[in-house]
Amino acid sequence: MTSIYSNPLGQPPSNGPNFAQSSGRGHLLTEQVNPRSQNLDQMTALELVDLFNQEDALAIAAIATARTELAQAIERTAETLYQGGRLFYVGAGTSGRLGVLDAAECPPTFCTPPEMVQGIIAGGTGALVRSSEDLEDRVDDGKTAIVQRQVTTLDVVVGITAGGTTPFVHGALQAARERGATTVFIACVPAAQVSAAVDIDIRLLVGPEVLAGSTRLKAGTVTKLALNILSTGVMVKLGKVYGNRMIDVAVTNQKLHDRALRILEDLTDLDRSRAAELLENSDRQVKLALLMHWTGLSRDQGEQLLKQHQGNLRQAVLQRNC
Repeated sequence: MTSIYSNPLGQPPSNGPNFAQSSGRGHLLTEQVNPRSQNLDQMTALELVDLFNQEDALAIAAIATARTELAQAIERTAETLYQGGRLFYVGAGTSGRLGVLDAAECPPTFCTPPEMVQGIIAGGTGALVRSSEDLEDRVDDGKTAIVQRQVTTLDVVVGITAGGTTPFVHGALQAARERGATTVFIACVPAAQVSAAVDIDIRLLVGPEVLAGSTRLKAGTVTKLALNILSTGVMVKLGKVYGNRMIDVAVTNQKLHDRALRILEDLTDLDRSRAAELLENSDRQVKLALLMHWTGLSRDQGEQLLKQHQGNLRQAVLQRNC
């Protein structure tokens, strides 16, 4: 298999902490100096805020530029998850934390099983709260993470690395590709600087950071935007949204209980007390509650109909009303 690494100074080592030193990173877009912030340490607080605001606006433009690739990632991932596959985010440092965050937010928002969307960060759970930056240089650790999770052709692996060179991520992508998984690369450098042999290549080019090399800034912001779009888009395609309502929300606290009731009130003719009764009768499943209300089906009948349509409420209602 062709190496998924590429740089103007030759091939990187297979492992070890000297990857950045041997390949050089000064040419990378994310490492360059931003001319607009040359006098950063001399700015007033208001000037700092204005500069950050102006630079962060570039994140929106970068998303627009990558719209086609993001749409492809949504379609491929939705198709895979529909067939029982899983979505893995792989990263180190800020990129890894953003992936873990997005994965962690899927179960409460869309009532997905925890294994459906998973975050893998170099250094494991401890790296979420304490810097473990040296662990990102271990190619073999990335490969091992994919093997341990028994990734298959049904899965999607998204490698996230702002500067594009993180060995841990590239190791994971290489292992995922060898196992037949769909691979996606998210980086904030152009392909001409760092290439990747993947199925979908997403480049979020926001330019040099206000604080040179600090990719937790614009690069982190645009990555969060991209992951928001990817995961939410996938869940929409999987039928976990009706209109713009999260009808698969997990009703696990007062805030979410209130949201569930408001969804039922807004989408039906029920007042709050009747909506609450319907929610309880559906075992606190908003999607099922709506189906029961609109079709007159019992809970068991509604569950069976939803199962026939892989949980797609709109399709279930259309069949029932035909």
